[in-house]
Amino acid sequence: MVEQMGFPAWSMAPFVILLGCIAVFPILPATAKLWERNGVKLIVALGLGVPTAIGAWLVAGHETVAHSMLEYLQFIVLLASLFTVTGGIYVAGDIRATPRNNTLVLALGAVLASFVGTTGAAMLLARPMLNINREREYRTHTMVFMIFIVANCGGLLTPLGDPPLYVGLMRGVPFLWTFSLFVPWLFVNALLLFTYYALDRREYAKESAFALSWDQQVKAPISLRGGSNVIWLAVIIASVALLGDYVWVKIGVQIAVAAASYLITNKQIRFDANEFTWYPIIEVAVLFIGIFLTMIPALEFLRENAHAMPLNEYTFFGFTGTLSAVLDNTPTYLAFFDMAGTLSIPGPVVAGVPELYLTAISLGAVTCGAITYIGNGPNFMIKAVAEERAVRMPSFGRYVAWSAEFLVPILVALVCLFISDSLPVKIVGLAITAAVVVRGVRWIVKDRLPSLT
Repeated sequence: MVEQMGFPAWSMAPFVILLGCIAVFPILPATAKLWERNGVKLIVALGLGVPTAIGAWLVAGHETVAHSMLEYLQFIVLLASLFTVTGGIYVAGDIRATPRNNTLVLALGAVLASFVGTTGAAMLLARPMLNINREREYRTHTMVFMIFIVANCGGLLTPLGDPPLYVGLMRGVPFLWTFSLFVPWLFVNALLLFTYYALDRREYAKESAFALSWDQQVKAPISLRGGSNVIWLAVIIASVALLGDYVWVKIGVQIAVAAASYLITNKQIRFDANEFTWYPIIEVAVLFIGIFLTMIPALEFLRENAHAMPLNEYTFFGFTGTLSAVLDNTPTYLAFFDMAGTLSIPGPVVAGVPELYLTAISLGAVTCGAITYIGNGPNFMIKAVAEERAVRMPSFGRYVAWSAEFLVPILVALVCLFISDSLPVKIVGLAITAAVVVRGVRWIVKDRLPSLT
């Protein structure tokens, strides 16, 4: 019977095909120009998503599809409202785009992400970071590390930082429990910031004399324009924190706030100073409608077969992290949260889940969302905004290569040092950490910063 079989493995094919389209079409000469059109992306997304949703409806019932669409609606309304509101905030003036200043902006983002959410922090800081670095020729690495740090790893300290942690709060995890992740948060973000600083020094040394001179000449005091939008931003954040159980009220508030921001904000600030267009949010909306529809069988297949997985602290991080890199990290977190609640091991328990497992699941869901562009909503948003400002961002596959080189080793060290109790494994974590630090120190020592004096 269909009810007994559930979703077969091949039902995930549309999701895999969609990922392939996102990864390959932008870099193939025959399709690159065509893929720039959001209408083409929508045709592909719905062409794969609608038949998948119909199949899911027949197998699992309309509730499963309706739930996925409601999650998509909440996701895109939140992202669109933040995009609209932050598009009305302009950080006037300019500071020099030095490695130190860029690193300080990313560090600020790492802190803000836990308190205004990774999406809010990313949308708040993406345009100012682009404005600061507009005189520089080498900017790609800066926006990639903004995805790593601000859009993902920074959001680990509070349930407001990332949706999976907020869902954990709704399931009984105490609000202050995530502060117990402070040391892992500090470890990951400090290593990423150090790596970025060293890398940016290397890239800064390649800048032309003209770019450096231009950057020096356009210095101006920093000031904020469109400051009323900060209030609107606070309202959106409050709606996420306080209206979790009132979905339609929350959606209505966010739409109303976005509309008010758009109508009230001076059009010069939004369209002239910030060079605001709707293209990035439309691109995210059309791609993620396909992702949310085609991933229904993948998530259901996971739930149906999770009991057959070998589960311990390492695999909880690995499975949660790997799936959070390509699927929505909130239902992935929930699937493993519920699974961990059925297991018992010696040690403290939080919300019915062994704390060791909860730590592994939380770290995997939040940090591994940075591994691919689609791992977390603001990833693609930063990419789209950067490309709109003529920053050449890596293709899907090239971005994964960036994360494999700079992010994944740090995450492996994180597991070794903060999840494992084995001394040999901790020594491996220390060795990886030392290798990351040594690489950064070598870049700093080797690449001397150019001087304008």
